[in-house]
Amino acid sequence: MLKNKLSAIMGAKRIKIYELAQISGISRSTITRLYYDQTNTVSFNTLEKLCKALECKLDDLFEII
Repeated sequence: MLKNKLSAIMGAKRIKIYELAQISGISRSTITRLYYDQTNTVSFNTLEKLCKALECKLDDLFEII
């Protein structure tokens, strides 16, 4: 099982959902679903944009439990 750590990263960097949407080019609704862990799928394109916008690696965003 994967644990989504997007909300923790955004909190640590003090980035709001709308700010991340502007920075990354990802829709606000997609980020909201990821933030609240309400989705089961994420595209590679979205993951790449998140990593670039947050200046992190993929293993920073997700943890295998």
